[in-house]
Amino acid sequence: MDRIRVRGGARLRGTIQIGGAKNAALPLMAASLLSNEPLVLTNAPWLADVRFMCDILRSLGVDASYSRGPRIDESGFLTLIGANLTGATADYDLVRKMRASFVILGPLLARTGQAKISLPGGCAIGARPVDFHLRAMEALGAEIALEEGYVMASAPKGLTGGRVVFPFPSVGATENALMAAALAKGETRIENAAREPEIEDLGRCLVAMGAKISGLGSSTIVVEGVTVLHGAEHPVLPDRIETGTYAMATAIAGGDVELLGTSRALISSVADLLEDVGINIRETNAGIAVARNGARPLSVDATTAPYPGFPTDLQAQFMALMATAEGTSLIKETIFENRFMHVPELARMGADIHVEGDTARVKGVARLKGAPVMATDLRASVSLVLAGLAAEGETVVHRVYHLDRGFERLEEKLSNVGADIERLRA
Repeated sequence: MDRIRVRGGARLRGTIQIGGAKNAALPLMAASLLSNEPLVLTNAPWLADVRFMCDILRSLGVDASYSRGPRIDESGFLTLIGANLTGATADYDLVRKMRASFVILGPLLARTGQAKISLPGGCAIGARPVDFHLRAMEALGAEIALEEGYVMASAPKGLTGGRVVFPFPSVGATENALMAAALAKGETRIENAAREPEIEDLGRCLVAMGAKISGLGSSTIVVEGVTVLHGAEHPVLPDRIETGTYAMATAIAGGDVELLGTSRALISSVADLLEDVGINIRETNAGIAVARNGARPLSVDATTAPYPGFPTDLQAQFMALMATAEGTSLIKETIFENRFMHVPELARMGADIHVEGDTARVKGVARLKGAPVMATDLRASVSLVLAGLAAEGETVVHRVYHLDRGFERLEEKLSNVGADIERLRA
C-alpha cells in the first residue's frame, strides 16, 4: 500500500495548476444517463473516484473514455455516451466504494423508469443517510422500496413534476432531484436546495443539453421538464477544495504560490478566513496568488456550514494550519458528526487539540514534529500531508488511497513548488 513521505521546513514558491472539481465531475458524469447522445466533459480530473464512476456507468452500458496529455497542466477530456443502456442496476461491489455514486438514482429513474441501487459506501465520516434523495424521488412520483440493502425505485409511467422541499440543503439530493426533474413531465420546484457551485455547474451542463432550469445558485430551483436531452460539451468547474487546500499548504509552509485556473470567488469564505490568519491573497490574470511572509499565522475561529459558508471539506486542512498558529482557535463542525478523526493523528505530531462534542479547541504550537500517521478519510489524509510541511523531521502518511480519491498528482504538484515530498510505492 502506497505511503507519502514529507520532510518539513521547505518554503513553497511557484505555480500550481488547479484541476477540475471531483465534486462537480461525478454528478456531471451521471448526467450522461439522461441522453443517448455524447456528453464531453473538458477539464475533467482523473481521480480514483472518477474511475469508480466510470466503472459504474460502464456497468449500465455507458461508453466512457478518458484522454489527456502527459503534462501536469493539461486538462483531460471525458467522453460519455449513454446511447445503449443495458440495465438499471448498480451492484454493491461498485457502489460501496463511493457514496457519491448514489447520484445515478435520479437520472436512471428519469431515463428508464426504474433503478436498483445498492445503499452507498465511502468515507466513514458520518451517517449521511439517503432519506432526502428517496423523498425527492417520491415527490416526483416514484415508488421506493428497500430490499436486502438495495433501493428499488420505479416510475413505469415516467416521473411527474412536483414540489421537493429539503429539511436541510443536501448537495447530493439536490443534484439527484435536478437531474430527475429535467425529464419529468411538468414543472418541479426544488426548495431549500443546496447552493454549492458544483450544483450550478451541473445545472449549466443540463441547460446545454436542452434542459429548462431557472434559479441556479439560489435556494429555489425551478425545472420545466422536457421530453429529451441532447449531447453537449461542458467544462468542469475548477476544484474549490483543491484550491483551498493548496492555499492552506502555502499558509502552513510559507512562501508565495500562484494557483492557476481558479478564482477567489470559488473560495470567498476561505479566502476571508485566511486573510484574518495573516495570509495575503490577491487575484491575478491566471488565478490567485497566495503568500505568507515569515510571520507566524494567527489563530482564528471557524465553523463549517453549507455554501456559501466555510466548507466541511476544508475543515481538516484548516485545523492543520491552526495547529501551528499563534494563539487558540475553536473549530466547530456542523455538517458531519464524525469528522474529527484526524485529531489523534495530528496529536501524534505534537498538535495540542481537545475535542468536546462538535467543537475542537486548537492551541497552536511553535513547531510540529514529524511522525508516522494514518489517513482515515479523504480530507483527513491531505491535512496530515499539510501538517508534515510544517513539521520538524519526517512524516510518513499511510493509507493514502483515501487521498487519491480526491487529489490528482498531489506530491508532484507540491514537489514542483519546492516541497520535500515523495510517494513511496508499495
